[in-house]
Amino acid sequence: MNDTEVLARSFEEHRGHLRAVAYRMLGSLSEAEDAVQETWLRLGRTDAGTIDNLGGWLTTVVGRVCLDALRSRTARREQPMDDTFVPDPVVRPLSGTDPEQEALRTDEVGLALLVVLHTLEPAERLAFVLHDMFAVPFDDIAPILERSSAATRQLASRARRRVRVPGPAVEPDLGRQREVLDAFLAASRAGDFEGLLALLHPDAVLRVDSGALVRGAAASKLVHGARPMAEQAVLFHRFSRFAHPALVNGALGYVTAPEGRPMSVTSFTVADGRITGMYILADPARLEQLHLPGLYA
Repeated sequence: MNDTEVLARSFEEHRGHLRAVAYRMLGSLSEAEDAVQETWLRLGRTDAGTIDNLGGWLTTVVGRVCLDALRSRTARREQPMDDTFVPDPVVRPLSGTDPEQEALRTDEVGLALLVVLHTLEPAERLAFVLHDMFAVPFDDIAPILERSSAATRQLASRARRRVRVPGPAVEPDLGRQREVLDAFLAASRAGDFEGLLALLHPDAVLRVDSGALVRGAAASKLVHGARPMAEQAVLFHRFSRFAHPALVNGALGYVTAPEGRPMSVTSFTVADGRITGMYILADPARLEQLHLPGLYA
């Protein structure tokens, strides 16, 4: 085995971790893969013998690549930080094993958190993701941002305050999540407004990301409050019979696929037995890029 093959094997051992970092930074599975590939290319242009800690070096480089990508988005005014943005979901079947999907499990972080991360400035996001999520020391993050360690610490602290969401703690138990999801789908299929209302927290929020060029009632939207959300569920109740439960970023959700064609992916946050948030990706172009095998029939 030559040096290139040894280096490639070492890189593959870190690929899952690097993809997880990039996904949290960019909120896009395809862009995360691109960032990981760019990190590999930069490694190929570096004398590996000078790298003492390959894992740390790769994490730093993928962070820098993602930071450049976020700044480039801002400069080109792409993907505006609006209230309807929903990041790419990582979707898996509720049961059975799919090796390709299992490989994505390191990417899983709740869509609710990713939505909040999307509102942070690029420097804040980098400081928070690398330090709070991956325990990278501030001394190692500071050179990426070209700031002092103290200033980098302040960025992470500011991001932490913005990420902290008030309200009841999210229910982590999938069994309890499933009870609420099943009840919601049953009420939705029946057009039961009062039943839906009882399952929604008074301060619940709905985000629907349908892409840039969708017209009519299915357009991207942000809805606050239980009653307006229940009204939306009744309005679209005819599609609920095509909902197939799945794991979406590690929590319960579902894929809606009329006639076997994916129409949307929905993720929920549940607290105290009620839904506090719904995140729906219905952008046809982005849905086509997702890997959704065995999730609907």
